[in-house]
Amino acid sequence: MLTNFFYCLKSFGVPVTIREHLDLLAAIRAGVTFADQEEFYYLARTVLVKDEKHFDKFDKAIAAFMSGLDSIEGLIEALIPDDWLRSEFIKQLSEEDKAKMDSLGGLDELIEQFKKRLEEQKKRHAGGSKWIGTGGTSPFGHGGFHPSGIRVGGEGQHNRAVKVWEKREFRNLDDSTELGRRNVKLALRRLRKFAREGAADQLDLEDTIHSTARNAGLLDIKMVPEKRNAVKVLIFFDVGGSMNSHVEICEQLFSAARLEFKHLEYFYFHNFIYESVWKDNHRRHNERFPIQDIFNKYGRDYKVIFVGDASMSPWELAYPGGSVEHNNAESGEVWMGRVMEAYDHVAWLNPVEQRYWDYTQSIGIVREYLEDKMFPLTLKGLEQATKWLAH
Repeated sequence: MLTNFFYCLKSFGVPVTIREHLDLLAAIRAGVTFADQEEFYYLARTVLVKDEKHFDKFDKAIAAFMSGLDSIEGLIEALIPDDWLRSEFIKQLSEEDKAKMDSLGGLDELIEQFKKRLEEQKKRHAGGSKWIGTGGTSPFGHGGFHPSGIRVGGEGQHNRAVKVWEKREFRNLDDSTELGRRNVKLALRRLRKFAREGAADQLDLEDTIHSTARNAGLLDIKMVPEKRNAVKVLIFFDVGGSMNSHVEICEQLFSAARLEFKHLEYFYFHNFIYESVWKDNHRRHNERFPIQDIFNKYGRDYKVIFVGDASMSPWELAYPGGSVEHNNAESGEVWMGRVMEAYDHVAWLNPVEQRYWDYTQSIGIVREYLEDKMFPLTLKGLEQATKWLAH
């Protein structure tokens, strides 16, 4: 079985060697992990991946490998905390979804069916309406369509699961990406304000000529600090979930911004802004930065840009505990209000085509929070956003 895993890693571009593969087998024989998918994931990544830039390739490879297994017995061993399921499920459901869920007998019945089917099912299943698998209309598994389900492994297809039953890994944006659209960089140049900063290390030719002439021809060299873009920019990127389809354009924006602005700080968030953000998606669970600390460190003179599709459940915006990933004590609306109070210029760039905005309720809500300062992530949208931020 692990021979196939080795070839799967190679096919996804992970530079794994036979020596590292043998080390993994030795670790398994030594009992470092047994019948636990999460433990196997971290053991394999530690042994096989020597550079974190390959983490995303590894995640894709292990997801493909796991989806091809013929058994889900490892899931039967998982502990399912009822209180977590109940509290997190119920607050994500619309009235329509609650009514549909009631047709199954209510939340208690849904959870009991999930446990029962884990115990009954002995092999991987695809399609259908009952078993845990891929596709189909069962409320359990992934890739299917159901108004209120538990996603078990794999990628979702319809964004219908009320909670994701897995710890997802988001990849960092690559600022070395070659820009496919030069106009992204050109548009950002509108947001420039030059000032001479730093040490006097640049020849001032005009002043040198005048000074030398006044000095009866004796050379008098004059130096000045280099002229730099003095605009300070703070960018928050939405990552994961529905933003996966917009990674390329976000990387282009990120790469261009890194080249254009000397004073640039960036952070990541998922879906909406809450009490903390992070710098590294691989460490987002244990290395976070409180928003209040960001207010204190980066002053009012910073221009703030949010980049995201603003597509989520309205619960995530308006209610405490609305986040899909943690139990936030205060709503996203409260935190965005604090951002608007802390900074004079805040804009939101949305990669979703503007003609579709009216079809997503949360986009309209976010636009209200930002006093309609949401712009499409297009050439025209960038020009509008930089004009607003520069005024």
